[in-house]
Amino acid sequence: MSVVLSEVISVLEEAYPPSLAESWDSVGLVCGDPADAATRVMFAVDATAPVVDEALAWGAQLLVVHHPLLLRGVDTVGAHTPKGALLHRLIRSGCALYSAHTNADAADPGVSDALAHALGLTVTGPLDPAPSAPLDKWVVMVPLADTGVVRDALFAAGAGEVGDYRDCSWTVAGTGQFLPGDAANPTLGEPGRLEEVAENRVEVVARRSLRRRVLAALRAAHPYEEPAFDVFELADTGSARGIGRIGELDQPESLREFTTRVRRALPETVWGVRAAGDPDTPVRTVAVCGGSGDSLLGAARAAGVDAYVTADLRHHPADEHLRGGGPVLVDVAHWASEFPWCAQARGVLEARFATVPGWATAISAVRTDPWTVGCG
Repeated sequence: MSVVLSEVISVLEEAYPPSLAESWDSVGLVCGDPADAATRVMFAVDATAPVVDEALAWGAQLLVVHHPLLLRGVDTVGAHTPKGALLHRLIRSGCALYSAHTNADAADPGVSDALAHALGLTVTGPLDPAPSAPLDKWVVMVPLADTGVVRDALFAAGAGEVGDYRDCSWTVAGTGQFLPGDAANPTLGEPGRLEEVAENRVEVVARRSLRRRVLAALRAAHPYEEPAFDVFELADTGSARGIGRIGELDQPESLREFTTRVRRALPETVWGVRAAGDPDTPVRTVAVCGGSGDSLLGAARAAGVDAYVTADLRHHPADEHLRGGGPVLVDVAHWASEFPWCAQARGVLEARFATVPGWATAISAVRTDPWTVGCG
């Protein structure tokens, strides 16, 4: 038995749905044949030349990276260009390339969960929650004898899905009343006579995008000429997905101690780890965001956390944040903040394919942080 690339992609996209990616992003398969074998998989933050060298030397059939190789539009991938040369090498060597970027940032768990776990935090929720999927609640009145048929039709159309559960509904009995007009052709009763019928009130939820399909299924399965139903648009209550995470330490510690914790938890870089704020500030609740996170300084302040850990913080936004009473800051290297995700993504595939003969995974040992010299 062998694993093919399409199977690996399916598992990755179950964990990191492409639909979570930002509109400007480029995620998914960059090169490779979905029908080819993919039993040797390497993980890295970036597809740089040294990483590709390492992957090919190891015999990788798939390289999974966080940062897209082709994020901006290009009009050539010729081997005379740096990125084109990497793609040609990968293709000639039979190694596919796949990226999971902002979809991995927003997933649950995702990049920031991996960072929080590395720092010893217990995650309590997202820093910037993604909107929940828009949902409708359908309320349908059905004669008792036809309830099962109509309910099954709603389920077949995609209604009744709640998280990992399917065929979910709520039913209560009642009495329906109607007076057919002269031109009506009622299933029960006759025109001009008031009719009372024992009915069930069936409630299900469905994604709003399925509204037309659910309505068509309802009308096709319902015995009445004019079914009675209501559709309610449910409020957005947020979700566990989103950018960044909020977590807690088991015990509070000073900013000085917490900064040391961060330095020990992440791979060493020239950039290092630096903090802004009173070194004696107690830290218990922490917001984290893997990658560049200064756009979430306001969210961290609004969350009321004690500290915010992210990468690529700039002088003026950090200064204004602290002047405005925001939480103390810990700034780390971009690559280091996202490197823990490699182990998380590896675990996703190991959980599904570890028992397959010939299956092997590895995390790149190449540090793709671009900074190489530091003078402190």
